[in-house]
Order: sequence, then structure tokens, then C-alpha cells
Amino acid sequence: MSNTSRIFNSKIFRIAIKCLVVAGIALLAPHSGFTRDKYETLEAQAFGTGTQMGQNIGITLNIYEFSTPADRVNLVQAFEKGQNQGLVNALSKMKAVGHIEITGTLGYDCAYIKMTPTPTGRKIVFVTNRQIRFGEAFFDTQSQSFNLTAGVFELNAQDKSKSTGMLYPQAQLILDKEGQLQLDLSQNPWRLSDVLDWAGTAGVN
Repeated sequence: MSNTSRIFNSKIFRIAIKCLVVAGIALLAPHSGFTRDKYETLEAQAFGTGTQMGQNIGITLNIYEFSTPADRVNLVQAFEKGQNQGLVNALSKMKAVGHIEITGTLGYDCAYIKMTPTPTGRKIVFVTNRQIRFGEAFFDTQSQSFNLTAGVFELNAQDKSKSTGMLYPQAQLILDKEGQLQLDLSQNPWRLSDVLDWAGTAGVN
């Protein structure tokens, strides 16, 4: 199994915070064009770490459906052919499987959401193209390479107060010196707390 396949099939993001520069650029995933009647909604408070310590924002992830194994394969192949930009291009062509809302943004479609059962509940990983801000595009900043938004929800069905997660607002996928895939971040990750899981349709989301 290749490094790319391994990261999308299991842990998907072994985080390396190696590059503390400014944020990224990307095209939004295409709009879904319709609204699902019953979908799962995850809500949480994101608390800054490191240089963002003391800050907090709200995050809402509406899940229309979970991505398929075929979706994962497409993303793996896209990264192998075009690295991070190849992944960005592939995400921009995928239909929306969810919608993400983060305080300070207008909200945007989410192109990839994967669910994995765990001993205590579920692990939900999402990744999509990051919504570009006007100032970044206007001034053509270095942040243009950090063009993904990703996150992980660790949902504990046995004790919901223990549900946690991480949010990576501005990131890119890179290969480290050992040839392993890592998320390179423009800022420290945000810790997710006070997670609420509003159930959707059984067998769908």
C-alpha cells in the first residue's frame, strides 16, 4: 500500500506543524445545487493553540452523505500525479458531500468526508478546498500554497462529553524527508471541544 493510500485509508493526516507562515488559496468545491432533508450535523467550539491561544471560534459540519472508497482512490491518484495542487483540483471537481461553516466565513461546501468506526464510537475526517479571502488574492500572498481546510471529529458514543477533535483551517499536503505524507500548517491546529452530534439518516450519514 502506497504512502498516499495509507494516509487516506486510515489516519489520513499524521500532522507535522513545520511551517508557520500565513494562510492558502483554493477554488471552492462545486455547490451541491440541492439540499438534503435529513443530514447529520456536527457542532463544536474550536479553541486556538500556540499563537492562537485564547481565541475560539464556532464550527458546524453538515454531512449530506459520506464519501465512498472510490472517492478516496480518486484523491489518492490525484495527489500522486499532481501533489497538493493535484488534490486541490480533484476536490474542486467533486460533488459536495457536506457543508462547513466556520465563524468569520460565509461557509462553503465540503468535498470529502470519511467515517471510520472506533471502539468507543466513530472517527469522522473531512477535507476540502479552503475558502480564499479577498486580501490574500489581492496581494498575491505566500499563503496561496496553504489551500486546504481539514479536520477530525473523535465521537464518543459511550460518553459524549469525551468527544473531541482537531481543526486545521489552513493546510497543504507535503512529503517529509522520510517520504511520508504530512499536513503542513500555516498556523497551529485548533482543538475541538463541546462537540454536539445531531444524528442524520441511518445508513446514509
